[in-house]
Amino acid sequence: MTVFEELKERGLLAQLTDEEEIKELINNGKATFYIGFDPTADSLHVGHFMALCLMKRLQMAGNRPIALIGGGTGMIGDPSGRSDLRTMMTTEMIDHNCECFKKQMSRFIEFGEGKAMMVNNADWLRDLNYIEFIRDIGVHFSVNRMLTAECYKQRMEKGLSFLEFNYMIMQSYDFMMLYEKYGCNMQFGGDDQWSNMLGGTELIRRKLGKDAYAMTITLLLNSEGNKMGKTQKGAVWLDPEKTSPYEFYQYWRNVADADVIKCMKMLTFLPLEQIKEMEAWEGSQLNKAKEILAYELTQLVHGTEEADKAQESARALFAGGGNAADMPTCELEEADFQDGKIDILAVLVKAGLTASRSEARRAVEQGGVMVDNEKVTDIKAVYEPAQFAGEGIVVKRGKKSFKRVILK
Repeated sequence: MTVFEELKERGLLAQLTDEEEIKELINNGKATFYIGFDPTADSLHVGHFMALCLMKRLQMAGNRPIALIGGGTGMIGDPSGRSDLRTMMTTEMIDHNCECFKKQMSRFIEFGEGKAMMVNNADWLRDLNYIEFIRDIGVHFSVNRMLTAECYKQRMEKGLSFLEFNYMIMQSYDFMMLYEKYGCNMQFGGDDQWSNMLGGTELIRRKLGKDAYAMTITLLLNSEGNKMGKTQKGAVWLDPEKTSPYEFYQYWRNVADADVIKCMKMLTFLPLEQIKEMEAWEGSQLNKAKEILAYELTQLVHGTEEADKAQESARALFAGGGNAADMPTCELEEADFQDGKIDILAVLVKAGLTASRSEARRAVEQGGVMVDNEKVTDIKAVYEPAQFAGEGIVVKRGKKSFKRVILK
């Protein structure tokens, strides 16, 4: 199976400018491609994870990745998928975030002479002469056509700033600069970047008279159509200081049944033959598949030692290694939620871990309550129905009393 066929089989391919040319380039290791990462935080998150896995796959097939850090575009902010203006950051914050990204990317991609490159678009964007830029580059962009782009449509209702309107032109300029400097002939990115990527191929054609290609990868959505990588606490980060290896493991261990095989195909490096065997798994076997998924991804991001620790900690909740399906279970009903929420005290009583709310209060205040292996210290902690879907959450009181709480 060629690398292109494998990408297709794994469900990663979304839109392509020229399938035959792209197939030829990546199958023969002739692609020098880039993926852009705007440094909006000091850590990469699950939203970046699939892009990093794609870079790793293609590098293994002999292609050369360029990780483009948006030290310049980050000062504007990508309007794609946004209903509001991004928070403006200082150059110091952006530069700090760029350094953090480089450390994390090195776990996935091999940098060095003749290998992967890391480039910062601040090198050519921050010192641009605006008048020269709009005369030389802006003339090639149609405002009418730009306004039809999905990324701008979403912002028009609440007001699209001229600052954000520049983003597509800046990203297109990035592609042209990478083409000229490093022979970059291809751009990959999330499916929400399609319009920006087409702008780059068109600019290269108009300015340089050359062909360049673009391909988007499928967005990582759950079975309900929402982006994956969010929890009650916020984003699932790749930085262990922001999301611990255990929390990272638990996130994937608790994905919905309908999502586990899809995540296995798109994110792990397990052979497709092995994954296809799991497609027939049902019931408690799916818990085993989730455990495999969680371990594989935690190992990729945090290493074997941390993956082993996370797995051992998770299994400790299941009475020393028992299967999640064998754990004593409590079912919640919609009526148990008030205004769409239920507090920790009610959960403890409902699960039979305490006889009353006052006993539950004391247990929390004394530090004896854990939810998914995280200590709960706030008696006002509340949970929403979605958190109890699928495998639900494991609520533990003391060392030996625990229940898996799910939504009926």
